[in-house]
Amino acid sequence: MEKPERLIDENGRRVDGRKFDELRPVKMEIGVLDKSDGSAYVEFGGTKVIAAVFGPREAHPRHLALPDRAILNCRYHMTSFSVEERKPLGMTRREIELSKVIREALETVTFLEEFPRASIDVYIEVIQADGGTRTTGLTAASLALADAGIPMADLVAAVAVGKVDGQLVLDLCDIEDKYGEADMPVAMAPRFNSIVLLQLNGRMTPEEFRKGLALAQKGISEIYRLQREALKKKFSSVPPMES
Repeated sequence: MEKPERLIDENGRRVDGRKFDELRPVKMEIGVLDKSDGSAYVEFGGTKVIAAVFGPREAHPRHLALPDRAILNCRYHMTSFSVEERKPLGMTRREIELSKVIREALETVTFLEEFPRASIDVYIEVIQADGGTRTTGLTAASLALADAGIPMADLVAAVAVGKVDGQLVLDLCDIEDKYGEADMPVAMAPRFNSIVLLQLNGRMTPEEFRKGLALAQKGISEIYRLQREALKKKFSSVPPMES
Protein backbone atom coordinates (compact mmCIF):
# COMPACT_ATOMS: atom_id res chain seq x y z
CA MET A 1 0.00 0.00 0.00
CA GLU A 2 1.55 3.28 -1.14
CA LYS A 3 1.33 6.40 0.96
CA PRO A 4 -1.13 8.94 -0.47
CA GLU A 5 0.05 12.49 -0.99
CA ARG A 6 -2.04 13.61 1.98
CA LEU A 7 -3.69 11.64 4.77
CA ILE A 8 -5.95 14.59 5.71
CA ASP A 9 -7.43 16.77 2.96
CA GLU A 10 -8.00 20.51 2.93
CA ASN A 11 -11.47 20.01 4.44
CA GLY A 12 -10.08 18.10 7.41
CA ARG A 13 -11.34 14.75 6.16
CA ARG A 14 -9.26 11.61 6.56
CA VAL A 15 -8.48 9.01 3.88
CA ASP A 16 -11.73 7.14 4.64
CA GLY A 17 -13.84 10.31 4.87
CA ARG A 18 -14.05 10.51 8.65
CA LYS A 19 -13.63 13.59 10.83
CA PHE A 20 -10.70 13.61 13.25
CA ASP A 21 -12.84 12.48 16.21
CA GLU A 22 -14.95 9.80 14.50
CA LEU A 23 -14.79 6.07 15.11
CA ARG A 24 -14.98 3.66 12.21
CA PRO A 25 -18.27 1.73 11.86
CA VAL A 26 -18.41 -0.66 14.83
CA LYS A 27 -20.17 -4.02 15.04
CA MET A 28 -20.36 -6.20 18.16
CA GLU A 29 -22.01 -9.58 18.65
CA ILE A 30 -21.97 -11.85 21.71
CA GLY A 31 -22.19 -15.65 21.90
CA VAL A 32 -21.06 -16.40 18.35
CA LEU A 33 -19.42 -19.76 19.17
CA ASP A 34 -21.29 -22.76 20.57
CA LYS A 35 -18.29 -24.76 21.76
CA SER A 36 -16.77 -22.08 24.03
CA ASP A 37 -17.94 -20.83 27.43
CA GLY A 38 -18.07 -17.28 26.12
CA SER A 39 -17.37 -15.56 22.80
CA ALA A 40 -17.60 -12.27 20.96
CA TYR A 41 -17.14 -10.91 17.45
CA VAL A 42 -16.06 -7.29 17.00
CA GLU A 43 -15.49 -5.16 13.91
CA PHE A 44 -13.88 -1.74 13.74
CA GLY A 45 -14.09 -0.83 10.06
CA GLY A 46 -12.05 -3.42 8.19
CA THR A 47 -10.58 -4.94 11.34
CA LYS A 48 -12.43 -8.12 12.31
CA VAL A 49 -11.70 -10.06 15.49
CA ILE A 50 -13.24 -13.04 17.23
CA ALA A 51 -12.55 -13.92 20.87
CA ALA A 52 -13.37 -17.08 22.82
CA VAL A 53 -13.14 -17.93 26.53
CA PHE A 54 -12.84 -21.37 28.10
CA GLY A 55 -13.16 -21.78 31.84
CA PRO A 56 -12.83 -21.48 34.67
CA ARG A 57 -11.57 -25.05 34.60
CA GLU A 58 -8.91 -27.08 36.38
CA ALA A 59 -5.44 -25.73 35.67
CA HIS A 60 -3.32 -28.01 33.54
CA PRO A 61 -0.64 -29.05 34.24
CA ARG A 62 -1.62 -29.05 37.90
CA HIS A 63 1.73 -27.83 39.22
CA LEU A 64 1.01 -24.44 37.57
CA ALA A 65 -2.14 -23.93 39.66
CA LEU A 66 -2.13 -21.06 42.16
CA PRO A 67 -3.68 -21.65 45.60
CA ASP A 68 -5.27 -18.20 45.90
CA ARG A 69 -6.48 -17.30 42.39
CA ALA A 70 -7.03 -18.47 38.85
CA ILE A 71 -4.46 -18.23 36.10
CA LEU A 72 -5.55 -16.05 33.20
CA ASN A 73 -4.01 -17.26 29.94
CA CYS A 74 -4.30 -15.08 26.84
CA ARG A 75 -3.38 -15.84 23.23
CA TYR A 76 -3.55 -13.04 20.65
CA HIS A 77 -3.01 -14.37 17.14
CA MET A 78 -3.31 -13.00 13.61
CA THR A 79 -4.48 -15.49 11.00
CA SER A 80 -2.27 -15.99 7.95
CA PHE A 81 -4.91 -14.42 5.69
CA SER A 82 -5.55 -11.38 7.89
CA VAL A 83 -2.95 -9.18 6.16
CA GLU A 84 -1.99 -8.36 2.56
CA GLU A 85 1.23 -10.38 2.61
CA ARG A 86 0.57 -13.85 3.95
CA LYS A 87 1.71 -14.11 7.56
CA PRO A 88 3.82 -17.16 8.50
CA LEU A 89 2.18 -19.78 10.69
CA GLY A 90 2.91 -19.79 14.41
CA MET A 91 3.28 -17.05 16.99
CA THR A 92 5.52 -14.07 16.26
CA ARG A 93 7.37 -12.02 18.89
CA ARG A 94 4.81 -9.23 18.42
CA GLU A 95 1.92 -11.61 19.06
CA ILE A 96 3.59 -12.97 22.19
CA GLU A 97 4.13 -9.41 23.44
CA LEU A 98 0.55 -8.35 22.73
CA SER A 99 -0.79 -11.52 24.39
CA LYS A 100 1.02 -10.43 27.56
CA VAL A 101 -0.15 -6.82 27.29
CA ILE A 102 -3.79 -7.84 26.80
CA ARG A 103 -3.62 -10.39 29.64
CA GLU A 104 -2.28 -7.80 32.07
CA ALA A 105 -5.05 -5.36 31.10
CA LEU A 106 -7.76 -7.98 31.64
CA GLU A 107 -6.29 -9.10 34.97
CA THR A 108 -6.96 -5.64 36.43
CA VAL A 109 -10.75 -6.08 36.16
CA THR A 110 -11.21 -9.84 36.55
CA PHE A 111 -11.94 -11.38 39.98
CA LEU A 112 -9.43 -14.21 39.63
CA GLU A 113 -9.46 -14.83 43.40
CA GLU A 114 -12.94 -16.34 42.99
CA PHE A 115 -11.44 -19.39 41.25
CA PRO A 116 -8.36 -20.71 43.10
CA ARG A 117 -6.40 -23.49 41.37
CA ALA A 118 -8.28 -22.90 38.13
CA SER A 119 -7.39 -21.46 34.74
CA ILE A 120 -9.30 -19.15 32.39
CA ASP A 121 -8.17 -19.25 28.78
CA VAL A 122 -8.78 -16.36 26.38
CA TYR A 123 -8.18 -16.79 22.65
CA ILE A 124 -8.18 -13.81 20.30
CA GLU A 125 -8.08 -14.38 16.56
CA VAL A 126 -7.61 -11.47 14.16
CA ILE A 127 -9.49 -12.53 11.03
CA GLN A 128 -8.79 -9.34 9.10
CA ALA A 129 -6.37 -6.56 10.03
CA ASP A 130 -6.93 -2.91 9.13
CA GLY A 131 -5.35 -1.10 12.07
CA GLY A 132 -6.20 -1.22 15.77
CA THR A 133 -6.01 -5.00 16.13
CA ARG A 134 -4.79 -4.97 19.75
CA THR A 135 -7.51 -2.56 20.89
CA THR A 136 -10.21 -4.43 18.95
CA GLY A 137 -8.91 -7.73 20.37
CA LEU A 138 -8.97 -6.39 23.93
CA THR A 139 -12.50 -5.05 23.48
CA ALA A 140 -13.65 -8.42 22.11
CA ALA A 141 -11.89 -10.40 24.86
CA SER A 142 -13.59 -8.32 27.54
CA LEU A 143 -17.00 -9.07 26.00
CA ALA A 144 -16.19 -12.77 25.72
CA LEU A 145 -15.27 -12.91 29.43
CA ALA A 146 -18.56 -11.24 30.31
CA ASP A 147 -20.42 -13.68 28.05
CA ALA A 148 -18.73 -16.56 29.88
CA GLY A 149 -20.05 -15.24 33.19
CA ILE A 150 -16.61 -14.49 34.61
CA PRO A 151 -17.04 -11.95 37.44
CA MET A 152 -15.49 -8.61 36.48
CA ALA A 153 -15.32 -5.20 38.10
CA ASP A 154 -15.98 -3.63 34.70
CA LEU A 155 -15.67 -4.19 30.98
CA VAL A 156 -12.53 -3.04 29.19
CA ALA A 157 -12.96 -0.78 26.17
CA ALA A 158 -10.02 0.24 23.99
CA VAL A 159 -9.15 2.46 21.04
CA ALA A 160 -6.05 4.02 19.49
CA VAL A 161 -5.35 7.71 19.01
CA GLY A 162 -2.70 8.84 16.57
CA LYS A 163 -1.06 11.83 14.94
CA VAL A 164 -1.54 12.10 11.19
CA ASP A 165 -0.22 15.03 9.15
CA GLY A 166 0.26 16.82 12.47
CA GLN A 167 -3.39 16.29 13.47
CA LEU A 168 -4.60 14.12 16.35
CA VAL A 169 -7.13 11.54 15.13
CA LEU A 170 -9.25 8.83 16.72
CA ASP A 171 -9.29 5.13 15.80
CA LEU A 172 -6.50 4.75 13.25
CA CYS A 173 -7.05 2.68 10.15
CA ASP A 174 -4.16 0.70 8.66
CA ILE A 175 -2.81 3.37 6.31
CA GLU A 176 -2.88 5.98 9.10
CA ASP A 177 -1.12 3.54 11.41
CA LYS A 178 1.60 2.87 8.84
CA TYR A 179 2.26 6.43 7.70
CA GLY A 180 1.22 8.54 10.69
CA GLU A 181 3.66 10.15 13.10
CA ALA A 182 2.36 8.55 16.31
CA ASP A 183 0.07 5.76 17.53
CA MET A 184 -1.23 5.60 21.12
CA PRO A 185 -3.43 2.61 22.07
CA VAL A 186 -5.49 3.27 25.21
CA ALA A 187 -7.73 0.89 27.17
CA MET A 188 -9.89 1.81 30.14
CA ALA A 189 -12.30 0.43 32.69
CA PRO A 190 -14.77 3.30 32.13
CA ARG A 191 -16.82 2.74 35.28
CA PHE A 192 -13.76 3.66 37.36
CA ASN A 193 -12.25 6.06 34.81
CA SER A 194 -9.16 3.86 35.13
CA ILE A 195 -6.53 3.33 32.43
CA VAL A 196 -5.53 -0.34 32.15
CA LEU A 197 -3.37 -0.09 29.03
CA LEU A 198 -1.41 2.83 27.59
CA GLN A 199 1.28 2.59 24.93
CA LEU A 200 2.84 5.15 22.63
CA ASN A 201 4.70 4.53 19.39
CA GLY A 202 6.16 7.70 17.90
CA ARG A 203 6.35 11.15 19.45
CA MET A 204 3.84 13.53 20.96
CA THR A 205 4.37 16.74 22.88
CA PRO A 206 3.01 16.84 26.45
CA GLU A 207 0.09 18.95 25.21
CA GLU A 208 -0.63 16.54 22.35
CA PHE A 209 -0.52 13.65 24.82
CA ARG A 210 -3.14 15.29 27.07
CA LYS A 211 -5.39 16.10 24.12
CA GLY A 212 -4.91 12.61 22.69
CA LEU A 213 -5.88 11.02 25.99
CA ALA A 214 -9.05 13.14 26.15
CA LEU A 215 -9.87 12.11 22.56
CA ALA A 216 -9.34 8.45 23.46
CA GLN A 217 -11.69 8.81 26.46
CA LYS A 218 -14.36 10.23 24.16
CA GLY A 219 -14.09 7.24 21.83
CA ILE A 220 -13.96 4.75 24.71
CA SER A 221 -17.20 6.10 26.19
CA GLU A 222 -18.96 5.33 22.88
CA ILE A 223 -17.35 1.87 22.63
CA TYR A 224 -18.38 1.11 26.22
CA ARG A 225 -21.97 2.04 25.37
CA LEU A 226 -21.91 -0.33 22.39
CA GLN A 227 -20.46 -3.13 24.56
CA ARG A 228 -23.28 -2.84 27.07
CA GLU A 229 -25.86 -2.73 24.30
CA ALA A 230 -24.43 -5.93 22.81
CA LEU A 231 -24.62 -7.70 26.18
CA LYS A 232 -28.15 -6.46 26.82
CA LYS A 233 -29.25 -7.61 23.37
CA LYS A 234 -28.21 -11.18 24.13
CA PHE A 235 -29.24 -11.53 27.76
CA SER A 236 -32.49 -9.55 27.60
CA SER A 237 -33.77 -12.11 25.08
CA VAL A 238 -33.16 -15.09 27.38
CA PRO A 239 -36.55 -16.64 28.27
CA PRO A 240 -37.43 -16.76 31.98
CA MET A 241 -36.91 -20.00 33.87
CA GLU A 242 -39.96 -22.15 34.38
CA SER A 243 -41.16 -22.41 37.95
